[in-house]
Amino acid sequence: MAENGQAGNGAGQNPLGLKRIHHVEFACGNAKQSSYYYRKAFGFSQAAYSGLETGNRESARYLLKQNEINLVLTTPLTSKHVFNDQLTKHGDGVVDIAFEVDSADQAFATAVERGAEPAIEPYDWKDEGGSVRHAAIRTYGDTIHSFVEHKDYSGPFLPGFTEKRIDEQGTGLIRIDHIVGNVELGRMNEWAGFYEKVMGFHRYITFDDKDISTEYSALMSIVMSNNTYAIKFPINEPAAGKKKSQIEEYLDWYEGAGAQHIALLTADIVPTIKALMERGVEFLYVPETYYEDVLERVGQIEEPLGTLKPLGILIDRDDEGYLLQLFTKPVEDRPTLFYEIIQRRGCRGFGKGNFRALFEAIEREQDRRGNL
Repeated sequence: MAENGQAGNGAGQNPLGLKRIHHVEFACGNAKQSSYYYRKAFGFSQAAYSGLETGNRESARYLLKQNEINLVLTTPLTSKHVFNDQLTKHGDGVVDIAFEVDSADQAFATAVERGAEPAIEPYDWKDEGGSVRHAAIRTYGDTIHSFVEHKDYSGPFLPGFTEKRIDEQGTGLIRIDHIVGNVELGRMNEWAGFYEKVMGFHRYITFDDKDISTEYSALMSIVMSNNTYAIKFPINEPAAGKKKSQIEEYLDWYEGAGAQHIALLTADIVPTIKALMERGVEFLYVPETYYEDVLERVGQIEEPLGTLKPLGILIDRDDEGYLLQLFTKPVEDRPTLFYEIIQRRGCRGFGKGNFRALFEAIEREQDRRGNL
């Protein structure tokens, strides 16, 4: 199936009452050091902390913020903590993509009724700031979706957190644009169906192995979106190729399905990429030949090509406008999680015209790691 913008049966629905991505939580081997990296490399500010000093005897948790983006970095403090199994199997990575909802009970009950597997039954999560209602369901791999209902809560973030600010100069990152999940061969349609049936998402765009391929590897992808297009989850699976695709590499080293990359939106990608590079963030290399005919493909753009080319920024267009994007190298020692920096000028797509250049850049890195 080629690229398709038609909505499925779930279009216009919001059966769980999802409002936005509340936060993304990571299991970390050392959250203190990871938080330093995200502050110094990506320009996140630390806003709150939960740990031994706040009465949390189970984990150390750091809330990092930049505009509308909330990242929670969590390290278990005891051998009994559930994240230890996560870290042993997967290494550092995303464990929870959490949603803000009007009613955690309604969201949880509806999700389970529509076929979701429960992860955390609804309960009141309390501290001196008041109460948060919390529940969670399971999705691909060991990832969960939490439902967060703030009720009357007046604390800095969630119960157990106290305000502990370390301010950094931001890099222009505004909010999460989309989060990509990699799943095992043959399970993409199953998980797309999960988001459609359970959460009322619709199939926004579909890419097959003719859209996303190089001489050596390929993948297939279905982009699932909620009714407002504020929450978008592409689901990838590997496709047959001469060599190992980036999806297979991820599945091998993450040892299962999980969140492959998080796309962060910026209003002006050029100063954002410059700031990130100056702070030490490593990006995929884009050869200069990419720019020889790019304007013939995408048409006129506002940014001078001479500004984008030295930074390796990719360009693509759809019927509604164009986008600018660039991808980091993996930010963990395992070749798993990475980030996409994206600016949209009307375009609602995902850079289909850049897939071959992107894949070839990823394959060069895979070859260096001995994983192609």
